[in-house]
Amino acid sequence: MPDITAKMVNDLRAKTGQGMMECKRALTEVGGDMDKAVEYFRKKGVKASLAERSASEGRVFGALAEDKKSAALVELNCNTDFTAKSEPFAQLGAKAARALLANASGDVASDPQVAAAITEVAQTTGENIRVGKSAHLKAPDAGRCGLYLYGITGKIGVIMSFTGNPSDELITDVGGHIAFSRPLALTREGIPAETVEKERALAVEQAKATGKPQQIAEKIAEGKLNAFFKEQSLLDQDFFNAQKFKGSIQNLLKQSNMTLEKYVRIEVGQ
Repeated sequence: MPDITAKMVNDLRAKTGQGMMECKRALTEVGGDMDKAVEYFRKKGVKASLAERSASEGRVFGALAEDKKSAALVELNCNTDFTAKSEPFAQLGAKAARALLANASGDVASDPQVAAAITEVAQTTGENIRVGKSAHLKAPDAGRCGLYLYGITGKIGVIMSFTGNPSDELITDVGGHIAFSRPLALTREGIPAETVEKERALAVEQAKATGKPQQIAEKIAEGKLNAFFKEQSLLDQDFFNAQKFKGSIQNLLKQSNMTLEKYVRIEVGQ
C-alpha cells in the first residue's frame, strides 16, 4: 500500500474541496495517483477541480501589531465578488493576516490553521480560495507602522513604516494617497533604472521629432523626467487632497516631523 502523505491529502483537498478523510480514502483506493483521485471524485459528482477555476475576485486584509511595530497585508482570492463579501471569507482573510503578522518568514498559505480554514471556506462556497500576494513590514526602533485599507471596495491595502510617531490621521492621509495615486516607488532613486531610461529615451525621440538637435532634445528630456518623477515618485507627488494640504508628500511628512521609510501597496488583481 502506498504511503499517503499529509501533503498529498492537502493537495487533493485544494483541488476538490473535499474533506480530509474523504481525500485520504480516495488516494488510498487509487494507489496514491492524484489524477485518478480527482477522477474518483468526479465520478461521485464533483464536477471539476476547484483549483482549475479562475480566482480573480477577492479582498485585501491587514493586521497591525498591538505595539504598532509591525504590520501585514494578505490578498485572498476567490471566484466571485459575492463570496469575497461574505463573512466566512472575511474571517479567513483576517486569520491569514494575523498569521503572517505572527510569522513574517512563513508561508501563510501553509499555516495549518489557515490551510484548514481555506479548505472549509472552499467546501462551503464551492469556489477556488487561495492566498495571493502578501507583505510584512517592521518599524525602525524609533518609529511605528501604519495600516490603511480602502473600505469602499476592500480591494486595496497599504502598510507603511515610519520613523517617528505619526498620528492616525497622518497614516490615513498617506495611506489613502498611496492607494489612490499608485506611485512606482518611495523615491525617484527607487524607480527601476530601466524604466527611467525608457522614459528618457522616449522624451529625447519626441523632442528630436519636432526638429530639435540632440543636445537640446536631451535638455528637454531632463525636464520631462522631472515631471515623470513628480507623477511616479511618492515623495515627489502632490498630496491628492489639495483642499486639506497643498504640497508634496515629502512636505506633508516634514510638516509633522516624520519620515516614511517603506511602504507596500497591494491591490486585488494587480
